Amino acid sequence: MLHRTGIRLLTVIGLCISQAACTAPRGDIRLTVASAGRISSLDPAQANGGSTIQLLSALGDPLYVLDTKGELEPRLASALPEISPDGRTVTIPLRQDVLFHDGTRFDAEAMAFSLRRFLSIGTLSYVVGDRIASIDVADPYTLRLNLNRRSTSLEGLLTSLNLTPISPTAYGKHEDRFLHDRFVGTGPYRLTSFSEHQQRLEPFDRYWGTPPKNNGLDLITLSNSTALYGALRSGEVDVLLSASIDEDQRHALHQLAETGALHEGIGPATGIGYITLLSNAEPLKDQRLRRALALSLNREEISKRVSYGLRTPLRSLVPPGLPGGGQPSWPSHDPQAARRLLNEAGYCQGKFLTIPLTFRSNVPADKLLALTWQAQVQRDLPDCLVLNLDGVESTTIYRQLDKGAYKSVILDWSGQYPDPEAYLTPLLSCIASEGDICLDGEAAISGSFWSTPGLEKSLQASDALRGPARLAPLQRVEELTATGAAYIPVWLEAPRAWGQTDLSTPEFDGSGRVLLHQLRRDS
Repeated sequence: MLHRTGIRLLTVIGLCISQAACTAPRGDIRLTVASAGRISSLDPAQANGGSTIQLLSALGDPLYVLDTKGELEPRLASALPEISPDGRTVTIPLRQDVLFHDGTRFDAEAMAFSLRRFLSIGTLSYVVGDRIASIDVADPYTLRLNLNRRSTSLEGLLTSLNLTPISPTAYGKHEDRFLHDRFVGTGPYRLTSFSEHQQRLEPFDRYWGTPPKNNGLDLITLSNSTALYGALRSGEVDVLLSASIDEDQRHALHQLAETGALHEGIGPATGIGYITLLSNAEPLKDQRLRRALALSLNREEISKRVSYGLRTPLRSLVPPGLPGGGQPSWPSHDPQAARRLLNEAGYCQGKFLTIPLTFRSNVPADKLLALTWQAQVQRDLPDCLVLNLDGVESTTIYRQLDKGAYKSVILDWSGQYPDPEAYLTPLLSCIASEGDICLDGEAAISGSFWSTPGLEKSLQASDALRGPARLAPLQRVEELTATGAAYIPVWLEAPRAWGQTDLSTPEFDGSGRVLLHQLRRDS
């Protein structure tokens, strides 16, 4: 059996990158799956980023998943959650045939251990927020969640892989601190080797569910788009999962799939690209200027020029397909309206509004978006507005957002679970505010520092209602946010995966993750 190391992979890429006919031998039935970036921590209490969550989906199980129709389906739970009439108690029956990778039995105590640990040390506070007051073990295989308030989005939260159970035996000494380089869960694969750029997965032979359709996976991460593209084209990589590949190469892979030269899988569109504007400091403290910037952006032109139309223009923070999502709350491109607002604020005809626009230098689409928007402004508002571009590595941007370091910055987001709350709360929730300025909360952490009276109340109201009654407060949140214009949604992105033609077509679950255990080599 051939064991492909990262060194060998890079060597083959170097030899084959310019030779379309160069194909590495792939006689084994292990699969090599490539994506962008690196994985620095496997701890679900800290895990973030697409590559890490994708890996956890192979090593762990959530309580529930969403099927392709968006319906809640039990996994480690044995049935749908039972919710008390007042909505404050959620009872979850658990499977009784599940083992962790170290042989520890999964039960209500193990699930409670995992949830309490996340509540205690989890860095992604917005995932749970203030919803869970306490966790009780009703009996060995029944878990009870006591809530501080009624929460419709809790059901979606129960699909989050950040809440996947971990072995109390393996994590006993890490109850109050992170364990970065190991993961002991209940999933279809167990981890046998880990580094930031390569992980080796073997099928777990005591897995409670359907076993994997392949004999194991080698997951590799590369930061170079050309290397990712070349590895797939050379045949050294079986499957490519990447949101950070160059747009020209993404388009090329899409075209190859249309000719039958590759298989392409497309998941539900859950990723949004947006621009954050700093609202608590001059000059963008003036709401008119933020609205003018929003009106200066032509989403349709950006989509065509940057992504060949593969990313859909978006005028909402909540993706279509989720309750209340996709409503066009933000205004469309209108440079004349932008000019009027700029004139009101004292700009144009000799006085320029100069805004530094920061983009993530390691995300190819960001720079193209920035350049296209800059060109639109130069064409439509040449005497009013100037965008000065500045590329900064993404990890530096994320560290400095809550310090108010960027006047405007291009970012993206995929909710940790499929519910509007998972998109709105991380950007808008505010614990303490003065007028339209957020002093403490997720809105400050996200770099906008924006809030407005009534916004938090509408957020809370939307999470307490179900069905059609929920749509009105959700729409109210979007309308308030569009008027405040501290965020400018740009586009919607569906995750894609490309595979060799001797493999099954990659399939996605309802949360946008590739079902790695379903990948198989066709005979």
